[in-house]
Parts: sequence; structure tokens; C-alpha cells
Amino acid sequence: MNGEIEIRQLKEDERTVKSLTTMQIRKLPSASKVYQTMRMRILLALGTGLRRGDIQSLRISDIDFENSYITTRSKKSRKSMGARPVPIPIISELKKYVSGLDSEQERIFNRRFNQSRWEKIRKKVGLADLKFHDLRKTFSSVLAQNGVSTAVTQRLLEHSSSDLTNKVYTNVDPVLRHAVDQLPVGDWL
Repeated sequence: MNGEIEIRQLKEDERTVKSLTTMQIRKLPSASKVYQTMRMRILLALGTGLRRGDIQSLRISDIDFENSYITTRSKKSRKSMGARPVPIPIISELKKYVSGLDSEQERIFNRRFNQSRWEKIRKKVGLADLKFHDLRKTFSSVLAQNGVSTAVTQRLLEHSSSDLTNKVYTNVDPVLRHAVDQLPVGDWL
């Protein structure tokens, strides 16, 4: 009013990262069994943290079944990872999936992402507002909750900054709860 009053805007709490619980994660592959292509996409997203578009562009020749790696080229970041590790159970599922494809097929997925099938799957598991990108955030969050360093997670997600990995992609709420539960409060009381 007269120039003497300083008004500061309060800093809002950061939005919590949308990350699935173990029970929700378990429901997704089961709910998607009737749509094998969607099931494979879901498993790849949860097991590698790849973006939907990067999963879409995967070629069969990008898979190293023997060493459980895939070679990826990110459309968004234009980075490539020559040997991206893939969990062995997901490589096994991928091997079964690829064995059922036409021998002339180059890409793992010839058809584009089917939004209506995705909607059916997420409604079936009771997650109507789930975005496919939330699977990438779940990947990051599960790594953090299991003690994987931010540097490793950042590399797997191909992020340029650890800030992005921590603030936007990693839900550490369960880690915070676990940390507080480690306090010897019982001894104090």
C-alpha cells in the first residue's frame, strides 16, 4: 500500500508422484492377459522405465536374449543405451511374445498403442486415472524404495538432471516411512 509492506508468496508443497503399489502392479499383467501386446508394453514399461514411444520403436534385433539386454534409442532425449538391462523374467516373457510373431516382422509392435484397450485394463484394476507414463514413474519409485541410487535411476531414465529424477519421477513416501520406522522410539518410551 505505502511500499513498506512486503508480500511473499508461500511455496506450495510439491505434488506427490503417481506411483503404483505392489498390489496394483501385480494386477496389471493379469488384467492385460487378453491383450498380449498391451501386456508386453506394460511389462517393458515397469521393468525398464522406457517411455511409451520408445517401447513402440523397439525392434526385435534390439533384444539380446542371452544377456537380458535391449538396445534403445530415445526419441525424446535422442540418447541411446547400447545395453539396457532388462529383468530376466521380463526377457523370458519377451522371448515367448516374439516367438509368436511373424518371422518377417522387424518391430516388436507393428500396431500403434491402443488407447481403448489401455482404458479397459486400467478400469479393470480400478485405476481409471492411470496414465501409461505413470508406469515409468513407478519404475523409478520402486528403484528408490529398494535403495537404488539416484545416479543409477537417472541413467536408466536417461535424465539430464538428478533433480528431475527426484522431484518428478520418484515417490519416496514409502522410503520416508521406512526411515522413520527405523527410529528406536520403543526404547525412548
